[in-house]
Amino acid sequence: MNVLFLSPNYPREMQDFTRGLGEVGATVVGVGDSPVESLVPKVKHALAHYVRASLSDRDAVLAGARRTGLRFDRVECLWEPFVELAAELRVALDCPGMRPDVARGFRDKELMKQRVEAAGLRVPHHARASTVEEVKRAADTIGFPLIVKPIDGAGSADTFRVENGRELDVVIQRTRHVAEVSVEEFVEGEEFTFDTVSIDGRPAFFNLSQYLPRPLEARSNEWISPMVVVLRDVDDPKYADGIRLGLGVLDALQMGSGYTHMEWYRKADGEVVFGEIGARSPGGHLVDQMNFSNDIDLYREWARAVCWKSFEAPVRRLYNVAIVFKRAEGQGRIQRIDGLDAFMHRYGAHVATEELLRPGQQRRDWLQTLVSDGFIVVRHPDLHTCLRIAEKVQTEVRLYAG
Repeated sequence: MNVLFLSPNYPREMQDFTRGLGEVGATVVGVGDSPVESLVPKVKHALAHYVRASLSDRDAVLAGARRTGLRFDRVECLWEPFVELAAELRVALDCPGMRPDVARGFRDKELMKQRVEAAGLRVPHHARASTVEEVKRAADTIGFPLIVKPIDGAGSADTFRVENGRELDVVIQRTRHVAEVSVEEFVEGEEFTFDTVSIDGRPAFFNLSQYLPRPLEARSNEWISPMVVVLRDVDDPKYADGIRLGLGVLDALQMGSGYTHMEWYRKADGEVVFGEIGARSPGGHLVDQMNFSNDIDLYREWARAVCWKSFEAPVRRLYNVAIVFKRAEGQGRIQRIDGLDAFMHRYGAHVATEELLRPGQQRRDWLQTLVSDGFIVVRHPDLHTCLRIAEKVQTEVRLYAG
């Protein structure tokens, strides 16, 4: 099983997916922009070959792959910007897997919604726009509040909630660098994820998580310590419609084998609404949370699914798992952390991992990375208790910079 894996060293979680491929017996060829010297040890150990090439240069990547002399069985990519590149390479290298038209359905947010809507599933009212006039016309049709975001964006970058015409004028100026946007209805409600490791379009594993608060709110207020909670009790009837929606979306978009990360909303009246989906793993350490919830290794099980169409780990759903991302007060380098020792003394038995920045380290730009200035992951079988402990991280652990 020869696998061409795009960007094996970055973002960070790709390092463990590379490891997973090696552990299930694949011969892994990595392609990335970084020099070979920058590859971390577990990536070097997993790779049989490494091709250094710009992932923005399809011909260079293809030429590098061919120079290895290998016949590839799979081309895999779990980094959003290059999902379509992977699809093009499958055609060029005559590999099975997602084709370009299907990949576009997972990248182009308007095409995505059109295909999901055509399957009879509820999506936000939406329109594609590439000019100021088109944005304003879409806003008139859809009405406020609405969301403006890139057609092919990832996460919530360059994504804005707009309440009125004055705010729309501001957002139009702030998105001038974006060639094409999706203008869509803002759906009031709770926001969840539906994540899968699928084999031939059917989930061998799925996960439900909730954002607290919704990502757009978290990205708009620096003082918030955002939380994401992996939910243990996926059989609760209140999630059933969301799961059905997710399964319908996989069918509508012709998902094959691999990871998917979908976001969806539940309104106050119980209606569920599709948000968006990527044919890739989630970021923000959500895969790690799923691992902590089940005591399994989804990096390896994803690799087993795409290579051998098998999923061997038991799905036990032992814990609810909450990750809390912290943002320091002040600018510059971290000066001190208050409350961490007391928190660990009281709740350390429920802490799965803690990766806060330490004094002397430079603050990160909270607008550019969800991870912000570090995070703490807690887990507990009881959801109420898990949330209570996570809320202690939000309120009692504080970082100061200066």
